[in-house]
Amino acid sequence: MALKEIIDADIKKAMLAKDKVRLNALRSIKSQILLAETAEGQHGTITEEAELKLLNKAAKQRREAAETYQKQFRSDLEEIELAELAIIEEYLPQQLSEADVVERLVEIIQRVGATGPSDLGKVMGVAARELSGQADGRMISQVVSNLLNNTNV
Repeated sequence: MALKEIIDADIKKAMLAKDKVRLNALRSIKSQILLAETAEGQHGTITEEAELKLLNKAAKQRREAAETYQKQFRSDLEEIELAELAIIEEYLPQQLSEADVVERLVEIIQRVGATGPSDLGKVMGVAARELSGQADGRMISQVVSNLLNNTNV
């Protein structure tokens, strides 16, 4: 079943349950899907990869908004963003632990033949593709940088 159909069904469930936070988060996801489907060059459907990118973007937006609200001492708004983030994360694939990310990145570094910090772009290109949706891009970048700076990989 496509993500859009799953979201539609879950919107109905949230409406029946009168769960406003879940309903807002799901409507936001559906809106982004509809915008992507009607974007120029699209033919009314989007790929699973595009759906995953939309979900990751929505999750990132919620994380950043929650951080901003925390800095502004607006815990009421921060709680809403974190609740919506938790709902969005239900539709994302299981995230890898940091240890799993390090293990996968070491394998990628060895495979592409990276030897130092100058190979960061080469490693990040492969890592971003292979770990898309499975780990936060910021964490991937940080781990790759640490691994390449410690050239005893």
